[in-house]
Amino acid sequence: MKLPTMVFSATALVALAAPVLGQEAAFVVMLGKDTVAVEKYTRTATRMTGELASRFGAAGNRLSYEVTLGSNGRPVSVVYRARPLTGAPAPNQPREVRLTFTGDSVKREAVFADSTSVRMLAAARGVPFAYPAFGLLEVAFADLRKSKAPTVGMAVVGLGGGNPVTQTFTVGQGDTIRVAGGGGVITIYRVDKDGRLLSVDASGTTQMVKSARSTGSIDFEGIASRLTPLGTLSPRGVATGSFMQSVVFISYGRPQVRGRTVWGGQLVPADTIWRLGANEATHLATSRELTFGTVVVPPGLYTLWFFNAAGGPQLVINKQVGQWGTVYDPAQDLARIPVTMAPTPEHVEDFTITLRNVAQGRGAIEFAWGGQVATAAFTVR
Repeated sequence: MKLPTMVFSATALVALAAPVLGQEAAFVVMLGKDTVAVEKYTRTATRMTGELASRFGAAGNRLSYEVTLGSNGRPVSVVYRARPLTGAPAPNQPREVRLTFTGDSVKREAVFADSTSVRMLAAARGVPFAYPAFGLLEVAFADLRKSKAPTVGMAVVGLGGGNPVTQTFTVGQGDTIRVAGGGGVITIYRVDKDGRLLSVDASGTTQMVKSARSTGSIDFEGIASRLTPLGTLSPRGVATGSFMQSVVFISYGRPQVRGRTVWGGQLVPADTIWRLGANEATHLATSRELTFGTVVVPPGLYTLWFFNAAGGPQLVINKQVGQWGTVYDPAQDLARIPVTMAPTPEHVEDFTITLRNVAQGRGAIEFAWGGQVATAAFTVR
């Protein structure tokens, strides 16, 4: 689904600096040119209530939340109510999740139709957050602004029953707050002096979403009614090839362009290492020896990466296997192999790897995305 691009003037953003009490806010979350979520909420000195409609997950998500704040602005309790986009209750899921913050702990109560599950979890300086309900983070931002500390670690507590994840909130230049999560990924938030969220830039993370605070009212229910579940983002793909009675196999995630720039742009920036796909690292398995120019790759299992170097793009073959795609150890590189770039006959929306049989004992790996394809030729021994 696509919506018109929102324009936010400097005058409108200045107007957002009004006192925080009773302020309403709305965000439309974009992945490239696609609308993936919409959120609206109201925050006062003692309470925060909001709604989210999101396309993420197999069935999407409708979430409502109620946060009670103490006199110090810290969360006292939270009630989450989640259901699929269709509105029908999800089977075997709690009707609501209640959080009660006490000191460095949180009591989590998952309320089912016939029972309530209770757990106590460690949550030092705990704050609520349920992705992609970014408005909930205003509780953390307001606390950070009030503390005047340059960096604070906070335990983020969502709907799930696992241990909360501690994220590092760091005040940056101007009105920015940078939040580091697992794997060191950084999301940049623009926040005013009262901790009110102005914009979200997660383009440098694996989520790659962006959003900005609406300057006027939005048709929340209208947008929510048109959202459809994304299902599995970047589903796993497989490329196979048979060469001289041997098999070469590549397993990879298949992200979509979604209107973004690709090679040398938003998705594969210059002078960076890219995972050659999405989610888990891209893996190559070969039962025979492969030779790329003068580089010999023995039979075995490897991970593949792409280095978009200014001096020429390279296919990186690495000996580390079994890891997530953000975990790359250059010390385990087996080789970096130059690749050729060429335009594709037509736009390739879903990242596609092809193992092509060129001639007897000769093959090529092709990586097509957007308007270009990278090719690495090899021989089989």
